[in-house]
Amino acid sequence: MMKMRLAAICLLAAVLLLSACGKKDIKNGVDWPIQDFTATTQANKPLGLKDLKGKVWISDFVFTSCADVCPPMTSNMAKLQKMVKDEGLKNVEFVSFSVDPTVDSPDVLTKYAKSFGADFNNWNFLTGYSQDFIEKFATKNFKTLVKKPQEGNQVIHQTFIYLVDQDGHIRKNYSGFKDVPFEEIISDIKTLQ
Repeated sequence: MMKMRLAAICLLAAVLLLSACGKKDIKNGVDWPIQDFTATTQANKPLGLKDLKGKVWISDFVFTSCADVCPPMTSNMAKLQKMVKDEGLKNVEFVSFSVDPTVDSPDVLTKYAKSFGADFNNWNFLTGYSQDFIEKFATKNFKTLVKKPQEGNQVIHQTFIYLVDQDGHIRKNYSGFKDVPFEEIISDIKTLQ
């Protein structure tokens, strides 16, 4: 009987130890895998999920002719990029998906990004896909709304910043517009590294 208890305890300890080797725990986190994608950067180069493999990345959805939420969101991403650099964190990428790809050419995205002081060494602004693609991609993978109405030039989208792990799984989302939890995001990046 004692041997069976000892064996059960050893088995339980092994299971607990092995389960700890999985994904790192982030408070109030999620685990949403991102499907493969192909896009074009502001530098007119291809970029896809495979190019981000092995890196933690921060992502959002913006467009350059946005009249309200995108400028503060992009400013907040620029602040976060600087904080990541100041913390000395390596292998962290920033990815901004355009939700208006017919307007946001690589040249337009470059001009927009430069106006916020974006460092292109680890921040890519993406376009080169259809409106239909980005609307479905955002909904399916990021669980967020993107919709370009028939009338007008403003695209409807939510204002989250997303944390993505080295395997291409979204691990958490945060407010990207107001009351951005910068310190929490930095802490969560460190947890994933």
